[in-house]
Amino acid sequence: MMTGMEDARFGVAHLDRIALHYAEMGPEDGPLVILLHGFPDNCLGWRHQMPDLAKAGFRVIAPDQRGYGVSGKPRGVKAYDLDELAEDVVALGRHFGEEKLRVVGHDWGASVAWWLCSTRADKMEKAAMINAPHPAIWKHAMYTDKVQRKKSRYVKMFRLRGIPEWMMRRKNYAALIEALEGSAREGAFDKEEWAHYRRAWSEPKALTSMIHWYRALLKKELPAEPPRIETPVLLIWGEKDQFGDVSLAKKSIALCERGGTLFFAEGTHWVLREEAASINPMLVTFLRSDQDA
Repeated sequence: MMTGMEDARFGVAHLDRIALHYAEMGPEDGPLVILLHGFPDNCLGWRHQMPDLAKAGFRVIAPDQRGYGVSGKPRGVKAYDLDELAEDVVALGRHFGEEKLRVVGHDWGASVAWWLCSTRADKMEKAAMINAPHPAIWKHAMYTDKVQRKKSRYVKMFRLRGIPEWMMRRKNYAALIEALEGSAREGAFDKEEWAHYRRAWSEPKALTSMIHWYRALLKKELPAEPPRIETPVLLIWGEKDQFGDVSLAKKSIALCERGGTLFFAEGTHWVLREEAASINPMLVTFLRSDQDA
């Protein structure tokens, strides 16, 4: 078993809308925390956070989101619209007996958390986002911000059908592994992880479904001015992110009535791995607290 996941329990939540595979840690009667991974990750990407959150008394659920691993992979781009992704999280919380959610997201998982705060605020208790701006701010900046436009070149490539999947699959997923290693500090990913990732990426329809998240975003109309966010938010950001400019982080937290930030000058997009010793206690404090962020 991968380091950090020795105590994990694995299962499949059969929701009305979809089946989601998940990893679980912590007491079953503890407050629920849902961890949402990004691209091209899966539930194992939270192995640096899950033990500490479980030790703090939380029941931690990290699903493989729709399209990933052995979770459900519905056909078509529309199935990966932000509203569908957000509703999965609401349904997953309900499956585990919670109507008010504590959510932590990284990358695309953070985009889903932002969208939950914007569109399903009645279901949200707290949200922590790691290295992803609000999706409306992100998409707008892809076209209008010179720095972000350069950082988001890869997103526009995902419009092409079949070619991104072929590029990722060739040479045993070498391009994906190089992208992960190249965008993180040395040692952020362990060599033992690649077999797990390759297995997840090799699942039928996985690569296409994962890329559909981007294709759906590019098709979606998003508000030019996102609404104010009432949910308490903690935004964590590695400032050396190759994919998202720090200016987008500042614009996103400015939407929040009750928002706190934790910036890491030397952190990359994968700051949750690189700075876990600093991030995890802050997450525990934030998620435990009944006070505002």
